[in-house]
Formats: sequence, structure tokens, C-alpha cells
Amino acid sequence: MPMKYEKLFAMMKEKGLTTYRIRKEKIISETTLQKLREGKAVSTDSIANLCAALNCQPGDIMEYVEEND
Repeated sequence: MPMKYEKLFAMMKEKGLTTYRIRKEKIISETTLQKLREGKAVSTDSIANLCAALNCQPGDIMEYVEEND
């Protein structure tokens, strides 16, 4: 899992963007939301939609973490 999205969930809480609103406004799909929770890959379109909803840049909601084998 080289991508971490803890910053996304913290910002969602801070700005009041609920999972209910994400589904209602069709910002991203429930499947994509689950992928984010699991640290899996999502499309740049999904990241762009979240950035638009949160008025932020991609680096504000995700970070790359090197995997140590």
C-alpha cells in the first residue's frame, strides 16, 4: 500500500464532507470510497472530484509512503 489517505479522512471530517453527502452528490462511488479506506489505487478523476469538493490539492489528501520489504 504505497498510498495513504488518512489526510483525506481528516479533511473530510474537518470540512463536514460526510460519506452520505459523497454518495448523494455522486462525488465518488461507494466502491471508490472503500478503495480509499483500504489504501488501494483510485483514478485521478476520483482524486480530482474529491479535491473539487474539498477545495484542496491532491497532496492535501494523500501521501506516498515507501514500502519496506
